[in-house]
Amino acid sequence: MKITIVEDAKIIVSNRAGIHNYFGWPTVAKLPDGSLAAVSSGMRARHVCPFGKVTMSLSRDEGKSWTRPMILIDTPLDDRDAGIAVSGERVIVTSFNNTIKQQRDRNADSHQIQYHPGNRRPTLYSKEELNACTKGYIEEYLNSVDAESAERDFLGSLYIVSEDGGYTFGDIKKIPVTAPHGPSVAPDGRFVYVGTTFNPEGGNDNNLACYVEGDDGEFYLAGKIEDVGFAYGKEVCSCEPHCLVLPDGKIIVHIRVQSEPGENEDHSSIFTLYQSESTDGGKTFTKPHLIVDDINCGAPAHLLRLKNGTIISAFGYRSEPYGIKVICSFDEGKSWSEPCMIYNNNSIALDIGYPSSVELENGDILTVFYARPEEGAPAEIMQVVWKFEE
Repeated sequence: MKITIVEDAKIIVSNRAGIHNYFGWPTVAKLPDGSLAAVSSGMRARHVCPFGKVTMSLSRDEGKSWTRPMILIDTPLDDRDAGIAVSGERVIVTSFNNTIKQQRDRNADSHQIQYHPGNRRPTLYSKEELNACTKGYIEEYLNSVDAESAERDFLGSLYIVSEDGGYTFGDIKKIPVTAPHGPSVAPDGRFVYVGTTFNPEGGNDNNLACYVEGDDGEFYLAGKIEDVGFAYGKEVCSCEPHCLVLPDGKIIVHIRVQSEPGENEDHSSIFTLYQSESTDGGKTFTKPHLIVDDINCGAPAHLLRLKNGTIISAFGYRSEPYGIKVICSFDEGKSWSEPCMIYNNNSIALDIGYPSSVELENGDILTVFYARPEEGAPAEIMQVVWKFEE
């Protein structure tokens, strides 16, 4: 597989003027009016902090320009990972969050500095002073939140639905599973959501399940996916899946599989993709199998079927030089090409990934992702436009 970069990577969502400048885990989709919508978890002070909000930016010109981010979900919790899917005039946006205790623990252990050298603050304070200041800032906020009521009302895997093409959204609802890019759409217009069972205690319990939208608009359990268990002789966790429903109803799922946290110093000795399929509407799934024979292939993935039937899977690559890669299938997911890099981060930062793609009117592919585009920069939402080489 050969590709051509049509437009070099560029930043599309950022906030370098303030300390709430971290944006991550985006998903892009085309709205009914033809606009592109890029949702992400933004306005954060760092990778793990309580200030996360689900934001949406719009492009009316197929990615040439984007609006400033608008806020869709802002609970007292940290509101991470933003997914979006479109079915007719209906638009669903998804997220999840962590407990106050989890956020407090991560804040106490954090050594991250998200400030860009161009900001005023780094010229006034050392990194150590900034880190202490940010930790104190986060802790003060956490102390101000009524954890019991916040978690009762909002802890979980969340979603909101628009019935008018993305102009207005309904109340926040909960669903038992979560996945970075949210659900897919079945041929009959129903949303199909394959995700990891939400664990209020944090961490990953390796339980992957498929929920299908019913006639009443609610989600119901269809079936579960077997845990990978072991890969390359090591215990692994299975998480952050994304599904694609083909025209014949077959469901393809790509699953992030990695070494269990703490088993390896860099937590990345295994970081790859497995696939599972269902031909009965999500009731049963095949045992997940490796699709790229590379222990550090990358993950998690986002699946997209193009108008010509080609399926692409885009994912983050967190081995140097870091970047975004894609694989493609010309036979409905039975086989996959070798990975091809569409964005090279030049070893700036492994805090990168979670790409998703949309097909433009001319057949080019626009892929959004998050990355630190230069030394010292915060995480920002970027895009690259590419196509298959003729």
